Amino acid sequence: MTQQYLSYGTGRRKTSVARVYLKSGTGEIIVNGKKSDEYLMRKTLEMVVRQPFGVTETVGKFDIYANINGGGLSGQADALRHGISRALAAYDHKYRASLKRAGFLTRDPRMVERKKYGRPGARKRFQFSKR
Repeated sequence: MTQQYLSYGTGRRKTSVARVYLKSGTGEIIVNGKKSDEYLMRKTLEMVVRQPFGVTETVGKFDIYANINGGGLSGQADALRHGISRALAAYDHKYRASLKRAGFLTRDPRMVERKKYGRPGARKRFQFSKR
């Protein structure tokens, strides 16, 4: 990376991992080489990603460059929000309290439960017949 970044944060959710670089700018978010609205494709996911800026009152002050892999779009959006929050907290410690209060610094531990042997899924059973 030849550009100078202000801060870095790693966000995770389910199987998605987002590596987030924070740079001063105009509020542009680039994800895997595309603009965030092209990549995420849903307004709700776009709102989720921009939540940390609203909480810290830094809308339009930073540009975000992120590399995301694994999982689906929703998990990737949550991983990106987590990474942005961590990068903001690393950049300035006074943002940490408001991000923590909003719950953006907490890693969501929920994962897909593994499939067990002798069953078609994690909890599903094969059909039972008495005869």
